[in-house]
Amino acid sequence: MNGIVKWFDPARAFGFVVSDDGGPDILLHGNVLRNYGQSTVADGARVEIAIQRTERGVQAIEVFSIQPPAPTDGALLEDFESVDQEELRNTPLRPARVKWFDKAKGFGFANVFGWEEDVFVHIEVLRASGLADLVSGEAVSLRAIKGRRGLMAAEIRHWDQALTDESAVRMS
Repeated sequence: MNGIVKWFDPARAFGFVVSDDGGPDILLHGNVLRNYGQSTVADGARVEIAIQRTERGVQAIEVFSIQPPAPTDGALLEDFESVDQEELRNTPLRPARVKWFDKAKGFGFANVFGWEEDVFVHIEVLRASGLADLVSGEAVSLRAIKGRRGLMAAEIRHWDQALTDESAVRMS
């Protein structure tokens, strides 16, 4: 089943999906997301899920894919205005761990394995990547660029995508 995330509350670890085919809202529990490898999902993200009908309603039982919400017009942040999009797409995804992230402040930092400098993570990049929040210690993959104030994440994905991306880079 395909649909759009209506809302997801990371603190309560659940939210709802609206099916492309209509019908009742579908419960999306945090445990189902964690089985996919994410702890959150952004409102408006497109998902492909397996569902189950129960006495209490329809609920997701497996996540197959998550696509970020549709981008808005213009650059995400000022730091990205001068970045060549082709160059950004060719920047490899790197495995990283979230050092800390504060949703209320709208930013945090991640450590890329093998790098000394922390990578700044802005909440708008998180949302554009299809996520709503990050948890300290969470494994992710990210594309980092050199911004005006240092390294910053330009994209954040499921952690194992860095492994796939690095394998593809080595093969070419």
